[in-house]
Amino acid sequence: MSLVVFTALCGLILAPGSVGLETAIIAVICIAAGAGASGAINMWYDKDIDRIMHRTQDRPIPAGRMNPKEALIFGGLLSVGSIVNMHLFVNFAAATLLAFTILFYVFIYTIWLKRRTPQNIVIGGASGAFPPMIGWTAVTGDIGWGAIALFAIIFLWTP
Repeated sequence: MSLVVFTALCGLILAPGSVGLETAIIAVICIAAGAGASGAINMWYDKDIDRIMHRTQDRPIPAGRMNPKEALIFGGLLSVGSIVNMHLFVNFAAATLLAFTILFYVFIYTIWLKRRTPQNIVIGGASGAFPPMIGWTAVTGDIGWGAIALFAIIFLWTP
C-alpha cells in the first residue's frame, strides 16, 4: 500500500500544472482506497487458497475475523466509493483510470491470471504501475506521455 501511495504522489508532483492541496489529498485517498478495495476483493476470491498457504493464513477471512460476504461487500462499496469520489472531487479521467485499475486487478490478475500462470505477477504488475499515472491524470485531466512514461518505469521495474 505504501508503494501505491508513494508512486501516486510521484505522479501528482511530476505532472505539469498543479492542483490544490485538498484535491491532491482526495486523489491519494481515492487511489489508496481503490487499492484497498482491490485487495479486499482479492482476499475474498482467494479465501480457499489463503487458508492453506502459510503466508496468507492470518488474513482476515481465513483467520475467521471477517465473513467472506462482508469482505466482498466492503470491497465493492470501497471500489465504488473511491471511483465516485475521484470523479466528483478530482476529475473524470482520473476516476476512469482508477476504475480500470481496480477492474484489471480483480478480473485480469486475481481471477484470470493468478492461478493459471507463473507470469501472473509480470502481467498483473500493470495494476501496480497505474497509481503514478492516476496521480498525473488527477493534475492534468488527461493521460499524457509523462503519465505513460511513469507507468512504463514501474511496469518494467516490477518483474
